[in-house]
Amino acid sequence: MKNSIPQKVEAQQRYFSTGQTKDLLFRKDILKKLRNEIEKQEDAICDALYSDFKKPSFETLVAETQFVLAELKMMIKHLDLWAKPERVPSAILNFPSSDWIYKEPYGNILIISPWNYPFQLTLLPLISAIAAGNTAVLKPSELTPQTTAIISKLVSSVCSPEHVLVCEGDAEVAKTLLQQKWDYIFFTGSTRVGKIVYESAARQLTPVTLELGGKSPCVVDETAVPAQAARRIVWGKFLNAGQTCIAPDYILVHHKLKDRLVEELIKSIKAFFGEQPQDSKDLARIISNDHFNRLLGLLENQKILHGGSHNKTDRFIPPTLVDEPSMDSEIMQEEIFGPLLPIISYRDESELQTWINARGKPLAAYIFTKRKSFQKKFIREFSFGGGTINDTLLQISNKKLPFGGVGQSGLGSYHGKRSFDTFSHQKAIVKRATWLDLRFKYPPYNVPLNLIKKMKHIF
Repeated sequence: MKNSIPQKVEAQQRYFSTGQTKDLLFRKDILKKLRNEIEKQEDAICDALYSDFKKPSFETLVAETQFVLAELKMMIKHLDLWAKPERVPSAILNFPSSDWIYKEPYGNILIISPWNYPFQLTLLPLISAIAAGNTAVLKPSELTPQTTAIISKLVSSVCSPEHVLVCEGDAEVAKTLLQQKWDYIFFTGSTRVGKIVYESAARQLTPVTLELGGKSPCVVDETAVPAQAARRIVWGKFLNAGQTCIAPDYILVHHKLKDRLVEELIKSIKAFFGEQPQDSKDLARIISNDHFNRLLGLLENQKILHGGSHNKTDRFIPPTLVDEPSMDSEIMQEEIFGPLLPIISYRDESELQTWINARGKPLAAYIFTKRKSFQKKFIREFSFGGGTINDTLLQISNKKLPFGGVGQSGLGSYHGKRSFDTFSHQKAIVKRATWLDLRFKYPPYNVPLNLIKKMKHIF
């Protein structure tokens, strides 16, 4: 595959130049066929994800296949409207004219997707790339081979390789792909790899969307409802065994509420996953041995409030609560991306600035409080991609909301119409009438300069 990549990319470039992918009926037909194939293969997709890292079928349906099918439904329904040229008010200077925005596909798209939600995070950008009229090459993660295999089967049953191609392989395949000339690159993954992608794209002046991550804080103040907050935090943190880019990474809890919150967190963990969580059918496993060992390393020299055991053969780590890690400890220096949850107490709100701002701008942030003034202050003072008040993860569920990071946590956003816009160049067109041609703009310039200075409103 690696050696044939340049030829396959050139084949896609030639195919795009035929104009076939720009046809709206063609785009909608592909999207409908893709929807039908996903519906037919939904059980097999669940089996593939379970095979890769024991992802519960419920989580696969809710956060992978149904999420993708909902996006397909919206894209098919609104494609005619979103692709239609958009008329905007004309500038007086251009009178008489009509002004328009045309939605034009970029061309050949590279989509590099991660392993944690391998189906959703591969198919979601693909749907939008196809809807906008592009061709695409997909590079799923090598850590989820069964899911990649079924994605390849789905795509090849609907699209020709000149239109959409799945490239399986490791980091060397990704490196070769990044050496090709692309019209747009969409990357989801770590900040470290995101920088490599961005650097490669910059050499060709290729536009990018980078969906990255970060240490997403979860603040619980003294007015929060402990039992409810605990349930919602445990659900959001340990979904997919904590391997979620917008999962709460650590808790900052008011010191007056800490003991009660910890008690309720443990209750919720036991209620959700039982006394023996390894026997639960609702907990995924850690994706790889390397990731497993990294997580165990983060627990070294830490005080464990709950959990902490492990089974390397099964790559299992239970929901684990870590008590008051120091600010410079390894567990507080990098995104955890696993079922470890540090709990840190604070006494004064000014301490939140120290903890949160020292870790860059996160992809997500959460706050549990009854105080509207604190909610407004938190939103105003901290920069982050998106978040939820008094719950976790829910900002991703509304397709009318943009999903994306800021600073180190990402560049650009998508979901819903924003996904279509992400993969479409907005081409500005002014259509001038021929029945009138005002002479003042042509040389020789005889209009007094003082008059020009008073004409700001026409520009």
